[in-house]
Amino acid sequence: MSGKIDWYLEFVDLGYKPAKDDLVCLFYFEPEKGISAKEAAGRIASESSTGTWTTLFKLPPRMKKLQATAFEINGNHVKIAYPKGLWEEGNAVQLLSGIAGNIFGMKALKNLRLIDAALPHDYIRHFKGPHHGIDGVRRMMKVAKRPLTGAVPKPKIGFSAAEHAQIGFETWMGGFDFVKDDENLTSLAFNRFDERVRLMSRLRDKAEGLTGERKGAFLNITADTETMKKRADLLHDNGWNYCMIDVVVAGTASVMTMRDYCSDLGLAIHAHRAMHAAFGRNPKHGITMQFLAKIMRLIGVTSLHSGTAVGKLVGSRRDVTAVADVLREAKTNELQGTLLGQDWGRIKPAFPVSSGGLHPGLVPDVVDIYGDEMILLVSGGIHGHPKGTRAGAKATMQALEAAMEGEALADKARRHPELHEALEKWGYMKTK
Repeated sequence: MSGKIDWYLEFVDLGYKPAKDDLVCLFYFEPEKGISAKEAAGRIASESSTGTWTTLFKLPPRMKKLQATAFEINGNHVKIAYPKGLWEEGNAVQLLSGIAGNIFGMKALKNLRLIDAALPHDYIRHFKGPHHGIDGVRRMMKVAKRPLTGAVPKPKIGFSAAEHAQIGFETWMGGFDFVKDDENLTSLAFNRFDERVRLMSRLRDKAEGLTGERKGAFLNITADTETMKKRADLLHDNGWNYCMIDVVVAGTASVMTMRDYCSDLGLAIHAHRAMHAAFGRNPKHGITMQFLAKIMRLIGVTSLHSGTAVGKLVGSRRDVTAVADVLREAKTNELQGTLLGQDWGRIKPAFPVSSGGLHPGLVPDVVDIYGDEMILLVSGGIHGHPKGTRAGAKATMQALEAAMEGEALADKARRHPELHEALEKWGYMKTK
């Protein structure tokens, strides 16, 4: 290294073949003016492993074995291999600090996007994944084949605990499986968590008695970790089998802690993705939703919002199916520029959750995208029904039946007034 100022190109080897236990990342990158693609790739590999901005006087021999290697550059995409020794066993937080840390702030890069990471078996084996998995939730809710269903009382915030619980009861009575808190409803002056749990528990028992069906809820425990533990205890004591955490804002570390704590209580974790678009929406910079989904499955959530492609939130059909596949498939194949191949080993699958601007007229589109293995959340699209929440939930269940049976909604609606009235109001409109 004598006489050299920097050593970025030493982190590029286009002939390198990743080892079986290498962790491989796929990035989209745009170098700043005056920086070559090869140098930019080397800078990413350097900053996320053993490099720094200048050559050093002397290094121990092990450093060469620990450095990351940019081994494939294809236009604006680069693959980088990281030796397993760079990563602490079972610590997803430390992984993110490496592959999604300082590299996003480098001046030599105009844009950088972490698209995906292929996690080797030797890394994955230190994680537990979801406690319940898809099959466990189906057994828990006694729903064998169809998509599970749920709704948020809308507006998402402002109801008292009693009003919230009553809307939840109407949702359950319309045939839905779950009632869901939204991301910014925790324990507020007009709707305290403890009271909401107490009232929801009473009406859940009533709904189960009247329908003979299992009813659940995603009640939002998001707070500091110790408060989340207390709220999880309260849910367990009141017979609930699920909780909800805003996983991005709560942080990877707290989700890892709560996975074990909730598992001991028999609680599945529903993951709301609030704030993900702050770093995921720009197609050229940040972190993709499917990578976030991969991390959340790894550390143990049981269901995660994944978009609709036909609702009010951004995301194409390709984006949505990529997230769904990452969550629920045992293996995924490489999809050029979008996904790397992944073998999940013993890690259980998690439910993708379709939500955001849905109504009965869009249900066939969502089923066409996702198939049966999903949780379908239709909220405003039931509460805005001309006959109210219960009728809106019934209309959605009717639309779901039609989609699964291959029947046109218009034909189904002739026999079901709830669906007919929903289509009269919304038709097949895609929300914006």
